Amino acid sequence: MKKNKKYEYIQGTSTTDQGSRTYKIQGARLPSVTTILSKTKDDAFLKKWRQKLGYNEAERIANHSSLRGSAMHKFIEKYIKEAGYEDLTPIGQEAKPMAEKIIEIGLAPVKDYYGSEVTLHYPGLYAGSTDLVCNYDGLDTIIDFKQSNRPKQREWIQDYFLQIAAYAMAHDYVYGSKIRQGIVMVCTPDCYYQEFRFQDADLRKEKHRFLARLDNYYYMQRDYKEEANIDTQNLIKEFEKEAQKLDKAKKGGMAKKL
Repeated sequence: MKKNKKYEYIQGTSTTDQGSRTYKIQGARLPSVTTILSKTKDDAFLKKWRQKLGYNEAERIANHSSLRGSAMHKFIEKYIKEAGYEDLTPIGQEAKPMAEKIIEIGLAPVKDYYGSEVTLHYPGLYAGSTDLVCNYDGLDTIIDFKQSNRPKQREWIQDYFLQIAAYAMAHDYVYGSKIRQGIVMVCTPDCYYQEFRFQDADLRKEKHRFLARLDNYYYMQRDYKEEANIDTQNLIKEFEKEAQKLDKAKKGGMAKKL
């Protein structure tokens, strides 16, 4: 896998305070995509899960999963950047075969990449760090690596799609790119690998869903929104117009073929 220097990525720093993460980029402090999604999601299922297991056990599982996920990401990042890396801790030894499975299956089609662990931002609105921006089977793609204690069903991971959609929208806006595909690569501790892809029209739908969550987040943070002079409703309207133009162009192309 070779590094393609097509994009010169803007650097940023992140801080976490009381569970909320912000990024400082070019002098602006922006909420993270994960924080926006966390603050606007329906967490009824999570609350029931915590009540069923008990707070302490739920926290133990969540913390262990988080540490294992971080270790897995580190292995994959070092592989992509061709840097030697080893983690001999118990968590590291759990994460290594999971990372190797994602590398073996998921990253096999990737010949070149634009950035790994890239900070992305939409000026004035949000920021975040994506795992990989690359060319995947001829399509510019954003990939997110996830660990899971058990296999996932597509309807369970809606926020994963929204996360990638937010990064794709930010990448296109700042760098003038045309990200066409998102892929979520998931691996369990027993090395069961899953891959969830979405592209083009489906990616546009996820962008629209994320914008609705973004507007909801800023509605809850109304004072900041007014101070920053941000109008997310206008952004949603602009996005809808763009989507309509693309749909018309697509239908026009089909009519010509007929």
